[in-house]
Amino acid sequence: MLLTITMNGINTQELGYLLHKNPQRAQCFELNFGKAYVFYTEVSDDRTTAALLLELNPIDLARGKLGSKDGGLFDYVNDRPYVSSSFMSTAINSVFGTAMSGRCAKRQELADSVLDLETTIYNLPVRSEKEFVKEIFEPLGYEITVRESVLDEKFTEWGESCYIDLTLKGKVKLSELLNHLYVLIPVFDKQKHYYISEDEIDKLLRHGEGWLATHPLKNKIIRRYFDMRKSYANKTIARLLETESETEDETEEENPQEQETLEKKIPLNTQRMETVKNAVLSSGAETVLDIGCGEGKLTAILLREQQIKKITAADVSVSVLEKAKQKLNYESMKPYLKNKLTLIQASLMYKDERFSGFDAACVVEVIEHLDIQRIPFFEKVLFGYAQPKTVILTTPNKEYNVKYPTLANGTLRHRDHRFEWTRDEFKNWCEHICSEFGYKAEIKNIGETDVEYGSPTQMGVFTKCV
Repeated sequence: MLLTITMNGINTQELGYLLHKNPQRAQCFELNFGKAYVFYTEVSDDRTTAALLLELNPIDLARGKLGSKDGGLFDYVNDRPYVSSSFMSTAINSVFGTAMSGRCAKRQELADSVLDLETTIYNLPVRSEKEFVKEIFEPLGYEITVRESVLDEKFTEWGESCYIDLTLKGKVKLSELLNHLYVLIPVFDKQKHYYISEDEIDKLLRHGEGWLATHPLKNKIIRRYFDMRKSYANKTIARLLETESETEDETEEENPQEQETLEKKIPLNTQRMETVKNAVLSSGAETVLDIGCGEGKLTAILLREQQIKKITAADVSVSVLEKAKQKLNYESMKPYLKNKLTLIQASLMYKDERFSGFDAACVVEVIEHLDIQRIPFFEKVLFGYAQPKTVILTTPNKEYNVKYPTLANGTLRHRDHRFEWTRDEFKNWCEHICSEFGYKAEIKNIGETDVEYGSPTQMGVFTKCV
């Protein structure tokens, strides 16, 4: 199982920095299904090629039943050791994970640059779908070269092989190329070598960020990626559509060019809202204040819960409240829902008696939009004056930003963010709130958690001490 990546141009030896693999020596990596080797087949100023060779033992695969569905002889005689499949995608992620994230401490400007790259995927299984190759890769801007061969040179009557060697050439960032390969190689094989859980949805959306949503065959890609597991595919497509809708809403008020270059919204909205809703319900709250409600997404979710008897949605922007009213279908809302809901224009910087008396207050992705010097005023208004029994607050985890290849080094996730906290900074702030205002806090993660960088969103649940 072989994959090569070539950099053309000048100073191409710097490919070693981008891949974090030294061109002067071969390296071996132990994976749970075999070994991966990285070595360079050519190194020069104008052309450098790195190779990823994956070695699988079919006997080990059979014993572990990895990549096998049929049982019997198929466990021992199959194409798994040499066909490009999800094994290769997993190896790319394991061996070139830092390059996939777009990080390169020594050559960050190069990692952020569009390069003259080409890659060859050997033994890609296309079966009878050779036109599918063009349909998948051409929309991404690649020039495609396909090398076909007969099934057996001694028995030409057997016809052509169902495997091809595919070469892609294009002007792309290395991180983009690697993410394309990670997602699309398994799409041709349609057979994952590991158990697929719902966590795979986050994984696909993360690696498909910035290109999957605009691909003309995105639905087909998603369904085949999940090996025809319809429920996961449908959830992914729904979240992708939701993210596109969010982006459209935001670009009405943002500069489209800045939006494209500085912010790539991560597909966490559904998980975030569900987590906050569950925290509200677990607290036993019946009355809720949604501070910085925006267009009312959380409010809409909480309105449907029988436990919630009253919800007040507050935002400083009158135009945003008007949008919330439209999105909530306020004019045609059923009377029992309308009686639950109050929409108010208010600032969380100033004491407001309408903030008092609630069981719970939700502050979802709001605090990072405040100037850092104004946070003490917010603290006094919410925790000192309003004093809800429970406060649920979410904010981005700054450390996780390195996982998004479209974010330049040091860039915040949104052009309107004034700051973003690391996990330690958020923990220290939570401890300050507890000691200053008499609360206890529990910090939780939202989204897929990385061992080194944590989760994309961090949530604090503050409970008033009796």
